[in-house]
Amino acid sequence: MKKIIYFLIPFFVLAAAIFFIQSWLEQYNDAGYVLIGFGHWSLETTLVVFAVTQLLAFFILYVFFRFLGGLIRLPGKIKNRSKNIKFNRSQEALISGLVDSAEGNWEKAEKILIKHAANSGAPLLHYLTAARAAQSRGAIEKRDEYLRKATDQSGETDIAVGLTQAELHLSSNQFDQALETLTKLQSMNSSHASVLKLLHQTYRRVGDWDSIRQLIPSLHKNKVLLEAEVKLLESEAISRLLKQAADKGDAGEIQALWDTVADHIKSVQGIAAIYFAAMIAANAGEKIEADIVKAILNNWDETLLVLYGNIASADYQKQLQTAEQWLSIHSGSAILLRVLGKISIKCQQMEKAEQYLTKSVGIEPTVAAYQLLGDVLIEKGDKDKASESYRKGLELASTEVVNRVEGISD
Repeated sequence: MKKIIYFLIPFFVLAAAIFFIQSWLEQYNDAGYVLIGFGHWSLETTLVVFAVTQLLAFFILYVFFRFLGGLIRLPGKIKNRSKNIKFNRSQEALISGLVDSAEGNWEKAEKILIKHAANSGAPLLHYLTAARAAQSRGAIEKRDEYLRKATDQSGETDIAVGLTQAELHLSSNQFDQALETLTKLQSMNSSHASVLKLLHQTYRRVGDWDSIRQLIPSLHKNKVLLEAEVKLLESEAISRLLKQAADKGDAGEIQALWDTVADHIKSVQGIAAIYFAAMIAANAGEKIEADIVKAILNNWDETLLVLYGNIASADYQKQLQTAEQWLSIHSGSAILLRVLGKISIKCQQMEKAEQYLTKSVGIEPTVAAYQLLGDVLIEKGDKDKASESYRKGLELASTEVVNRVEGISD
């Protein structure tokens, strides 16, 4: 419509100009004329008739060529219109597919998304959402097919596609595939928060605490975890690695690992106890005996005290003397008295062991204390008292089991 208006405006301007010229010529009683010669032919007409004829010819030719151009462009317009219709339908299909996925209609969502993916302006969303829907209904082969199509659309360097692949593999417990994809993504972008977060989750699922420990600086630097969470994760990683090393019984590996631990992690409550316990389990208690005494003196900890009593010391007399020094401050500690009784047994001082253990069960009866006291009484030949001590220990153990079961059922 605008183009027609643009055409008519100059048309009327020209017509007005012709009318003005005709009126001006009439003042001189001369309408003017135009003579056109071609070979033996000639054409003579007034200026006004010639101008009107040219104007009409221009208008007719303009309309003709406009019509001809429209016919030439018609197939393209039809194609574009069809393409737009398909595009709009694909957008509607994407919205519908997302809604169906959210509502749990996996198969319906998958079908409508794949049907319109080729005509969509965002085919990746179609394929990735369809892949999630396929996995949710257990169609793993279809999921992998849609992921391949998504990769074909975006290329292997697309982070979004890789993250979706890794996430789906992880949720299917396909840890090797998830790690392969995430390692490749990390090599492309080592600071991508989502990649690092999924790597952390995958390493945790497979129990690869050494890799988690190596990943911690990146998690901290790129603010994937809060500082408190990073410290907690580092403590957990060290704890797990120490326990794994303890299971191997390799004291050298345990010591080498401990030497790499930062001081702020060593000071975390319970970490040192895990290290000491690992060394004792690896028959290397003598190497940490002085360290555990120092730790107890710096911060009284009955867990460390129990570990101290389990050390296979080279000098039990010295060990007993060291522990007895703590009685002046912690005389009411049932655990200290039990430990003293245990070390006294190792020193073959049965009278002293009986005294310590009797005081221990008098303050706080424990199964371990009754067991040790029974052993002492057996060694002394007092079988009746030994039987009584064992009986009390068994009753206490039974009560603890019953209370634990009742606590679970509640």
